[in-house]
Amino acid sequence: MKVNPDLDFIKYMKSAGGDALKKCYQCATCSVVCPLSSDTKPFPRKEMIWAQWGLKDKLIADPDVMLCHQCGDCTAYCPRGAKPGDVLGAIRAYAYTHYGFPSGLAKMVSSAKNLPLIVGLPALIVLIMWILSGGMHVPSAEDLARYGFGHFFGHWDWPWLTKNVAFIDMIMVPAAGLAVYSAYRGVSAMWAAMAKQHDVNAGYRPSVNQFVQQFLWPAVTEIIQHNRFRECKANANRVTGHLPLMLSFIALLFVTAYSAFTQDVLGIFFPSLHGPMSMINPVKIVANIAAIALIFGIGVLWSNRAAAEAESGTTPTFYDWFLIYEIMAVGITGLCAELGRLVGVPVLAYFFYYLHLVSVVMLFLYMPYTKFAHLVYRTFAMAFEKYRASEFVTK
Repeated sequence: MKVNPDLDFIKYMKSAGGDALKKCYQCATCSVVCPLSSDTKPFPRKEMIWAQWGLKDKLIADPDVMLCHQCGDCTAYCPRGAKPGDVLGAIRAYAYTHYGFPSGLAKMVSSAKNLPLIVGLPALIVLIMWILSGGMHVPSAEDLARYGFGHFFGHWDWPWLTKNVAFIDMIMVPAAGLAVYSAYRGVSAMWAAMAKQHDVNAGYRPSVNQFVQQFLWPAVTEIIQHNRFRECKANANRVTGHLPLMLSFIALLFVTAYSAFTQDVLGIFFPSLHGPMSMINPVKIVANIAAIALIFGIGVLWSNRAAAEAESGTTPTFYDWFLIYEIMAVGITGLCAELGRLVGVPVLAYFFYYLHLVSVVMLFLYMPYTKFAHLVYRTFAMAFEKYRASEFVTK
């Protein structure tokens, strides 16, 4: 077998948290202690070999890389301190950049040196739209109490769509659309690479409905239930942080959809719905509970990450910390904006609302290129794992 190592890939691995890679001497302890590794498909030992050899193409087409939950068991028991979990995390970070579209944006988000641009671009977009809307002013305490943030981008008398929502849509829809398209392209490319590497030849292709029912939905269900997370031993309390965080995102998605429907559809016939939602509205209660759960969950993960770096020598990386900071920013700015509105301080309310919009744009826009991308890549890797073992694939 002829090995052509990708030296640039190895350098990237070292910079992205896989700096202990060369300490591995293939004792296979990591594969033995990993609760997710099977006898027929042991990992992360084979990934450590491939990474040492610089076999980038094999690694980014390996579903096991995405199936790793980085629970820390392998790192805790490694006799050489090679940190296999960190190495696989670095491989995932590389894969998100490799599969990202457009490539320039994906590469920009992968490096800490670009942080001013990463934050500045969404901040400038929101600021420009705020200026163009003509609504760039601080309201009176009375208007803030009456309209909430419904006039942040100004107001017009057209009943079909409020001006505020129109401008928010002009910002958020393209950002979310690009993220969805990029994720689709990336997952499609990853699936094709995995199928080629593992010689998966479909006897006949499942329909979309069959694929969703038999492979995708079971993967989603397993993720929601956190079955694989619960098998981890060294960092078992990750479920304490990850589960409320995931549930908070689901709840906030529901609240956003409900708000959009009531204000932009029902609001046509009932203009009173355009105002801020009552604090005793059940949906508002769900929103506030979800916001607290989001802050709590990311706080636990923040604490876990800091402890891992202090106690286990885990390498601090931009890849890991950026998402933690970003999600915390979404939660804190949203909560502070709401508190500013409730206590009737328009300057603080609008300031934090602007920061909240910026942080939400960042979350949407950069989803396919950051650690948040595991939301889709891991899901489809699990679906591929189930598909590969199905009757659709010729053995």
